[in-house]
Amino acid sequence: MADGVRTPQARALLQQCLHARLQVRPAEGDAAAQWVENTLLNVKLSETENGKHISILDLPGDILIIPQATLGGRVKGKNMQYHSNSGKEEGLELYSQFVTLCEKELAANSKCAEAGVVVEHGTYGNRQVLKLDTNGPYTHLIEF
Repeated sequence: MADGVRTPQARALLQQCLHARLQVRPAEGDAAAQWVENTLLNVKLSETENGKHISILDLPGDILIIPQATLGGRVKGKNMQYHSNSGKEEGLELYSQFVTLCEKELAANSKCAEAGVVVEHGTYGNRQVLKLDTNGPYTHLIEF
């Protein structure tokens, strides 16, 4: 780190949504596709009606976690390369731990427990089909 540049150890992409649906299982035969709907939990990302920014824990609001394998991609020439991605097994373990930590944090928060807040999540390793409605370009990339 002599040059002052720090390599991120983790990346999270946060998107404030009015509504989001994530397909966790595609339609197969007679079975319809299965969908789930619904921070870093202390980031003041959500805007209230009076314009104040608060965290998802203070709102309280549901959380939808979508696994992303490509946040480690880099452009090289005209192509994307993914040499910075975690391995599949390591990625699955990190994703599982992240989902568990989010569930524990919401369960421990009295506002969220009273409001019946839920954590929904996609299946790591599956192609994700996502539909969402937003109230603005509130996408934030956070690196640790």
